[in-house]
Amino acid sequence: MKGLIKTIKQIWAVEELRNRIGYTLLLILVYRIGSFIVLPGVNTDALDSSASQGGILSLINMFAGGAFSRASIMALGIMPYISASIVMQLLGMAVPTIQKLQREGESGRKKMNQYTRYLTIIICLFQAPSYMYAYVIGTGGANVVPDQSILWWIQTVSVLTAGTMFVTWLGERITDRGIGNGISLIITIGIIAGLPGSFLQELGAKVTDGGMVMLLVEMVVLLLVILVTILLVQGTRRIPVQTAKRVIGRGNRQAIAGGQRSYIPLKINQAGVMPIIFAQALMFLPSMMFQGSSFGATFSNIQGFWYNAVFFLMIVLFTYFYTAIMMNPNQMADELKRNGSFIPGVKPGRKTSEFIDSLISRLVLPGSIFLGIIAILPAFAMNAGVQQGFAYFFGGTSLLIMVGVVLDTLQQIESHLLNRHYDGLMKGARIKGRSSGASAVTMSQSL
Repeated sequence: MKGLIKTIKQIWAVEELRNRIGYTLLLILVYRIGSFIVLPGVNTDALDSSASQGGILSLINMFAGGAFSRASIMALGIMPYISASIVMQLLGMAVPTIQKLQREGESGRKKMNQYTRYLTIIICLFQAPSYMYAYVIGTGGANVVPDQSILWWIQTVSVLTAGTMFVTWLGERITDRGIGNGISLIITIGIIAGLPGSFLQELGAKVTDGGMVMLLVEMVVLLLVILVTILLVQGTRRIPVQTAKRVIGRGNRQAIAGGQRSYIPLKINQAGVMPIIFAQALMFLPSMMFQGSSFGATFSNIQGFWYNAVFFLMIVLFTYFYTAIMMNPNQMADELKRNGSFIPGVKPGRKTSEFIDSLISRLVLPGSIFLGIIAILPAFAMNAGVQQGFAYFFGGTSLLIMVGVVLDTLQQIESHLLNRHYDGLMKGARIKGRSSGASAVTMSQSL
């Protein structure tokens, strides 16, 4: 307790860090207030909020911080921007113009962000009327929106689009002037917002059934799952890299440069949560295309065997696919050779590429299996008697996002403290976030 108070005092003593944290909390408060503002013309009393308590809709509602089920002006949340970012990332692997922008540094990054915002608006213009028609009006009936004029539809689509763009703007401001990655932090806040209510629901169910011992077991299991998830997020295999010595300058001004030893950290889970997101999107298609049939019902049951078996296999396949796209051994070998670096005991060029490729292949298999197990853990929790809302925190995308974002944010806070000669957040240890691996790769390749 004394150490915690000391850490808080150190954080408060750093003016820049104090201002950044205060600015971040202020914008998060604005976001949470906005998620409770209902769309004009919508009768929330007639809205069937229970319709979002199952399947994919419950996940969307979780990421939106409950704004989805409340028909809020921020009901679409940040997900259209995430979808646009994924599309732009995939286009960067196939379209030469996008690839050129990605290599142009800061100017290219600004253009990519601008294109991503334009694509976000286009996605919102399609998702907003679908959301209103399929969920708000579809589940609440005509009474939920008494006046469905053309003007109302234009107004509602515009407000939902503006709400998403405002949330995106808040996230970018947090990234620039706050602490942590703003977009990821907003998603995390939306997920955490549902935790107290889900826990109270689980607590009430266990008190009613007399299962307080079972609740204690659930909390222990949850802590163990969080621990394993942290190991999955932070686990790396370090490849040692040696920089060749070279002489710089002429005459008396000659100097020897290089000779430094660094490493390339290959993460166990290079793909992050992307395989789960892709797999969930595809798992949603059978239930929509074959609605009403036994086949569609099978793939709508998130607690069923076949749903989770196929979901697990798809995550493993997508992990291999996404890692193959993101990690290019040939490019990594060329970068090392261009910068005069090499892996000890491995010849530069093709041999280095083959060595890196073999290491990546050996890491992807256990990483994909662990990722698939974590993704289907909520189904096991539900089958064990855990309430659905609380079961989602036992694994899946929500847990991976929360763990990664919390680690990143704590790492940034610790960096501010260490730069001003304070102790870190943990005595005798250093916090590693998701971004630490990427930055280390960049550092090692730029020697």
